Amino acid sequence: MGLFSKRRDTAGQLDMSKLPRHIAIIMDGNGRWAKKRGLPRQAGHAAGAETFRRIATCCRDMGIGHFTVYAFSTENWKRPPEEVAAIMSLLEKYLHEAIEKMERDGVRLRILGDTSVLSPELRALIAETDELSRHITGMQANICLNYGGRDEIIRAARAYAEKYRETGEPLTEESFAGYLYTAGIPDPDLIIRPSGEYRLSNFLMWQSAYSELYFTDTLWPDFTEEELRRAIISYQHRDRRFGGIK
Repeated sequence: MGLFSKRRDTAGQLDMSKLPRHIAIIMDGNGRWAKKRGLPRQAGHAAGAETFRRIATCCRDMGIGHFTVYAFSTENWKRPPEEVAAIMSLLEKYLHEAIEKMERDGVRLRILGDTSVLSPELRALIAETDELSRHITGMQANICLNYGGRDEIIRAARAYAEKYRETGEPLTEESFAGYLYTAGIPDPDLIIRPSGEYRLSNFLMWQSAYSELYFTDTLWPDFTEEELRRAIISYQHRDRRFGGIK
């Protein structure tokens, strides 16, 4: 168990009437998972992609409205080129599958992040996915790709400044949120980080202001539906006051 995943928080039964609306996960530990098994890092990313499919399906079946994962950060370009290529190849494969299955599975898919630097093929797949998602009702799965929380805030500030010059629109927290990649998506109630690290790593910095955090030593490819259940039960034991008093 991680430091913030105490056993007293994870005991008991899952209360299906108190599920978080939005769960976000930092998919961490793929490389270490592969290294422990004497496999190339790419094998860890492939295993992590399968875990994403399983956990996304579990969230959908539970009735979670929004599920967001941190797949590739703005800092991840520093990794070896062959590893970056493998991650992008996995994403391309997943998008092809998603385009075929989204409507049948009742899952909308969105890519959040700066897609301008991606290959033309990936950008075309993302555009096709976005178009299909407009007509699907059901859980929304968001994949953060070439995403950084600070970069997102800077981009939003620039977009607001440009709009302000045209309209003089006053700035509020609500209006500013409309300039983020996550516009229209509720802030995450629960953020889960596997792999034994205890930080957000530039993930959803604005949106996580009042998120509940859950850390576990489990590496992402080994993350199971039972681990997800324990995280949600822990969340259900938290007293969420949002700065007030109950």
